[in-house]
Amino acid sequence: MLIKCFTVGSFETNCYIVTDEQSLRCAVIDPGADATTILNYLEENRLRCAFVLLTHGHFDHTGAVEALRAETGAPLYMHKADDGVSIGGAFYRFDAPKDAHFFREGDVIAMDRISFAVLETPGHTPGSVTLLAMETGSEERALFTGDTLFRDSCGRTDFPGSDQRAMLRSLRRLAELPGDYEVYPGHMESTSLSRERRANPFMLYACGK
Repeated sequence: MLIKCFTVGSFETNCYIVTDEQSLRCAVIDPGADATTILNYLEENRLRCAFVLLTHGHFDHTGAVEALRAETGAPLYMHKADDGVSIGGAFYRFDAPKDAHFFREGDVIAMDRISFAVLETPGHTPGSVTLLAMETGSEERALFTGDTLFRDSCGRTDFPGSDQRAMLRSLRRLAELPGDYEVYPGHMESTSLSRERRANPFMLYACGK
């Protein structure tokens, strides 16, 4: 499982390209902006985009969805609760295309040797999810947490549709996952779940510590 991160747009959103190195098929997670950069990477590495996956529907995570899908034809997956979500007016709203696929808790999206399990982790938005990626034959496991869990922090809960209590429940849920994971958040640098269990004040508070 090859994970490439591009930090895109004025909000410095992390867009991840997760590739099965045998099939050269990939999933693009949260293409927030800079579609040309993403498409150039796919072309230069001869990758086929199998899916576009969204951790949530805020505009800084969805800005390049239309351009990327127009070039690749890849299906879009997101949570239904974030279809039409807004953080301050129509300019920031993301309306899912008519052919979007809506995933929910427990769904697994398979791409050759890599699978993405959907964990509902609302709080930042009603439809925020964490994508748990695993590769057959490998012990590597990764969490793509969007704007739920950051290094030493978590996503804001003061937007329309946000819910602080739901965020605390989601952070506790992630903390209670068995074992360790690499954590790839929607902003800032990557981390590990074991580190966040020890050092993240929001996760510690959510767990009553």
